[in-house]
Amino acid sequence: MPKIIILGAGLSGISTSFHLGHKNCHILEKNSYPGGHIHSEKINGFTWDEGPHVSFTKSDYVKNLFAENVGRALLEYPVKTGNYFKGTWIPHPAQSNLWAVPQPLKDKCLSDFLESRDQKLPEPKNYEDWLRLAFGNSFYEHFSRAYTEKYWTVRPKDLSTDWVGERVFYPKIEDVEHGYLAPLIEQTHYIKKIRYPENGGYFSFAHKLYNQSNISFNKELNKISFKEKKLWFSDGSHYQYKKLVSTIPLPVLIDKSDAPEYVKTAAEQLNCSSVLLINVTANHTTARRENWIYVYDEDKYSTRINCTELLSPNNAPNGKTGVQVEVYFSQYRAKAESDEHIAAMVCQELIEMGLIESHDHIEACFTKWVQWANVIFDHDRRNSLKIIFDYLETQGMTRESDEMNPMTNWENKDKVKCGEISLAGRFAQWKYYWTDDCVLRGKVLSYD
Repeated sequence: MPKIIILGAGLSGISTSFHLGHKNCHILEKNSYPGGHIHSEKINGFTWDEGPHVSFTKSDYVKNLFAENVGRALLEYPVKTGNYFKGTWIPHPAQSNLWAVPQPLKDKCLSDFLESRDQKLPEPKNYEDWLRLAFGNSFYEHFSRAYTEKYWTVRPKDLSTDWVGERVFYPKIEDVEHGYLAPLIEQTHYIKKIRYPENGGYFSFAHKLYNQSNISFNKELNKISFKEKKLWFSDGSHYQYKKLVSTIPLPVLIDKSDAPEYVKTAAEQLNCSSVLLINVTANHTTARRENWIYVYDEDKYSTRINCTELLSPNNAPNGKTGVQVEVYFSQYRAKAESDEHIAAMVCQELIEMGLIESHDHIEACFTKWVQWANVIFDHDRRNSLKIIFDYLETQGMTRESDEMNPMTNWENKDKVKCGEISLAGRFAQWKYYWTDDCVLRGKVLSYD
């Protein structure tokens, strides 16, 4: 009998099983396929991921592991990222490429930025304060605020700042001044190069991790008793566990459990966005060369855009383009229109932006709803997590000194001994994790 049961066959679950030894683990997955958010699917000759999954990890371990998973058949190339703003194309990050911003906003952004750096402002209390301090009021209002409300679905002041790290570029004064006059010699975006499999989509990076794993599919959790150490599933099956690693969303785990009501209330207060993916194929070549594009226009549904053939030319038939658009929702920004209406509007937006030539060139358009997209780092998050983690500790979870932090410093992270309950992954730990984080989480878990 396997020593450890793992809930979820996403990358965190697969990595955990791989590093603890597949023979020691049994993964229970609600879907009929593995991979979770890194699942890749092929439809009519196009390969689609759930958003622009690329690897830009600094971890040599993850680099080598991913390379081995694809037999070193991978692509590595400089990233090119763009911004669309009211008919204008601006290189990314826009804050250090003001030369491309139309006047008079261009001058106003520079003057406000310099003024913000001259002022002695108090420590930012929220993300709005941080953004105004970093970029100035004009850039904040037209770019940062607008995009935050589209992507994170909340006002910047409703977000904390502990998640920012390197995720948002904080520019040097000389870079903004030089970028006001002309393009900088070297890009300032924190992602310089990206890696992607030649074939099969992003999930190919996990093939060998997944091989020989012990997975049961179509296992959707109905109930868990922490007291009895027992799991029940929608197909009528049930399992006893000695040690459990959960990679499913923390609010789901708590809601399905026999945790006290005050713990369930805390879990309900954890907020996460959802994303509607609109995949559009057209019978012409790629219109622009950016690997992904941020759309700041508040009158457009389109938030972030990528073309699957720019990730790998093998992701699409020759001479065709596959455009994927992300549109975000949450309890803060409810989805009021049908998928069909949003998709139709997005197609019109793609034509307006010049990414699709015309309606006549569109061959197909379909949508995919992803319930769990981005953890929202609001001000209640830490308090809610503390209540949940305090309770889970009583049920056998090993506490960690960095468990409240949105990110993990893997260079200083010690091995974590699996307790009766362990958490792994973005939604299970309620972190700002990327794919390398999910791999490394599995690597630090130990069973002795």
